[in-house]
Amino acid sequence: MALSLRVMAPNRIVWNSKVWEIILSTSSGQIGILPNHAPLLTALDMGVSKIRSDEQWSAMASMGGFAMIDNNRVTILVNEAERASEIDLEEAQKSFQTAQAELAKAEGKKRIIEANLAFKRAKARLEASTTV
Repeated sequence: MALSLRVMAPNRIVWNSKVWEIILSTSSGQIGILPNHAPLLTALDMGVSKIRSDEQWSAMASMGGFAMIDNNRVTILVNEAERASEIDLEEAQKSFQTAQAELAKAEGKKRIIEANLAFKRAKARLEASTTV
């Protein structure tokens, strides 16, 4: 039995297919989802989700949101997400280096928070593009 996965961002459906396993980055750590998982509603953190279709693993960078698991259906609502196959590795590396430099020189609470969010986003994109 497979899981029905649907990942939705405000501007598009990122993923809509049957899968066998999902590893999500939640606000309290990673969680694995297999068929017949107990019902669950969880907050998602910025990070990499790993998805197994048949014997193939894929990755997706997600920028926070919520996941609901019920009756072998996984519905994920995200602020933004990109499949690893959509991410340009060279651009992701440059963005990560820029975000890292901005975070290092950020001053003031607001600027540090903004720089930290940009860093986490860039890190998630880079990790997704090099995962699997």
